[in-house]
Amino acid sequence: MKTTKQTTLLLVGALLVGIAVGLWLGGADERDAYYGDTLQVAADLASDWTCSMHLQIHRPEPGQCPICAMDLIRVAQADEGESLGPRQLRLSPAARRLAAIQTAPVERRFASVETRIVGKIAVDETRVSYITAWVSGRIDRLYVGYTGVRVEKGEHMAYLYSPELLVAQEELIQALRAWERIGDSESASIRQSAQSMAASAREKLRLCGLTAEQVERIERERAVSEHLTIYAPVGGVVVEKHLSQGAYVQTGTPIYTIADFSWLWLELEAYESDLPWIHYGQEVEFTTEAHAGRVFKGRISFIDPVLDERTRTVRVRVNVDNACAALKPGMLVRAVVRARVAVDGRMMDPELAGKWISPMHPEIVRDAPGVCDICGMDLVRAEELGYMSLDEADVEMPLLVPAAALLLTGKRAVVYVAEAGREGIFEGREIVLGPRAGDYYLVREGLRDGDEVVVNGAFKIDSALQIRARPSMMNPQDGGSASGHEGHGHRSSMPDAWNKPAGGLSISAVDIDSVFMAYFSIQQALSKDFLDGARSGVRDFVHQAGVVDTTVLESGARRQWMQMAARMRVDAEAVYVATTVEKARRAFAGLSTALTEVARDFGAGGDSVHLFHCPMAFDNEGADWLQRAEDTENPYFGSQMYRCGSRLETFVAGADGQ
Repeated sequence: MKTTKQTTLLLVGALLVGIAVGLWLGGADERDAYYGDTLQVAADLASDWTCSMHLQIHRPEPGQCPICAMDLIRVAQADEGESLGPRQLRLSPAARRLAAIQTAPVERRFASVETRIVGKIAVDETRVSYITAWVSGRIDRLYVGYTGVRVEKGEHMAYLYSPELLVAQEELIQALRAWERIGDSESASIRQSAQSMAASAREKLRLCGLTAEQVERIERERAVSEHLTIYAPVGGVVVEKHLSQGAYVQTGTPIYTIADFSWLWLELEAYESDLPWIHYGQEVEFTTEAHAGRVFKGRISFIDPVLDERTRTVRVRVNVDNACAALKPGMLVRAVVRARVAVDGRMMDPELAGKWISPMHPEIVRDAPGVCDICGMDLVRAEELGYMSLDEADVEMPLLVPAAALLLTGKRAVVYVAEAGREGIFEGREIVLGPRAGDYYLVREGLRDGDEVVVNGAFKIDSALQIRARPSMMNPQDGGSASGHEGHGHRSSMPDAWNKPAGGLSISAVDIDSVFMAYFSIQQALSKDFLDGARSGVRDFVHQAGVVDTTVLESGARRQWMQMAARMRVDAEAVYVATTVEKARRAFAGLSTALTEVARDFGAGGDSVHLFHCPMAFDNEGADWLQRAEDTENPYFGSQMYRCGSRLETFVAGADGQ
């Protein structure tokens, strides 16, 4: 009986190997189907031998992995005779080559960050003026008959008839005549009273909108006019004409709106993760489609203190000099904010170090204290705004770790470090991270300068630890678990599972949320043309999809999830290995299709998810994607057509999507 059982297992194993090799060579579609089925079958087999690099391989006796040709290891006794710590693993040179293990040093240096943001040009609200009727009356003539006309300061704009104005002029003339009649013969009090009446009449005319020259002409000619000429208080472009000729107006009625376009605003929407690298006064470079190859510059003048909860972005405003008149309100732009950061998060900017800057107009920078030429406010030291001074050149540089080295599990971040002086030994460490700086993270705790961290192959090392019955850095509470397999996966302790009674599809909303959040990080990175950010999101996505608790599922639903998970892993890994953002987007389309099926069958987790479609993607083939935000964030065109796309469907939180 025992021999028969062993023979059966060997035959099953050989059959699976043959199917695996054939399908692996046969194409992606077949491989996807195979992968999901094999995971479930392999999990059901009570085997003792497996591959440290490919957990789906299980055999009842020693041999080689049919995928990578590595020697199989015995699960229960893989670490016999080795004197290693609980978080350590030894790999032979051959194993390191097959696993493509690569390391990179942790080092101290200033972090350089490029933050790419999309936005649009807008009118500077501080340079908008209104021409209004200062007295009631009738508009007999409008000198500017349509919008878009440029006018200069002092140019006549409207001709207004006003009986109220006639009365005010007569009051001035009568006050002047009374003053002349009094002369020097009357008492000082009477002369003073007559003088006050004349001054009051002049002020009344000024409040009616007359200029000093117009008042002087009335005094000189002693003649009244029933009409008032209204002049432009500032130069600019007429952007709105509120009335037509012949209209009657009341005091305060707007006639024209004039905007000065010599200075404009650039309005940007920065993601929450970008905020550590954005400061008041920073220089911003941006380009427009209208002026290809030309780079415009401005400085950040305002950062909204409130985060938009719907888009998870913060509004950033940039003051832009438009003396060349090349920029127009409404233009879409692609902006870059560059930052050089020290260990404490302070900014390094040679142009602002040791300088004094206006707190309202960042374009006003001086070498010494003073007041702003525009608003008159006192200048402040740049150091008070988070910039380093010239005498801080010896400041401690931050410790940086490559983003590719990190295994992110929610709030935890772990890395595998090559032990110095111990060939082939790798140790898992949990570290405390600061903000992300491009391809690196700032490290607060857990690493030292010169540590060699694994930047490629960390997932395989972690899997090998699990197989050898040691605590995994990804799932420290599940020492020795083979993540993603039945009976060995991460079990959620959260009680907020949703149920589908009829079909047996029941997965923790927290687990589903984790998968979707990792997917959204890939989607947002691609929408910002950030390939490395998408690769980082893939790492988290693969992990989160692998630790979903499937023990609560019925057998059919479990098999369905395993197939979906295998398919998503293939597409996610295609995103990771993509050499260009265009190739990553093509692979992301497949991942989006697979995850849409997950949303339909297993729900959207704890929050609603929107399905979007871009008809122009991939030469008008069209492609779908998922996102939490209601406004379009196109991952297939990025900054080129960030808002292109339409919402097709919404998967409601806690529902199965049907």
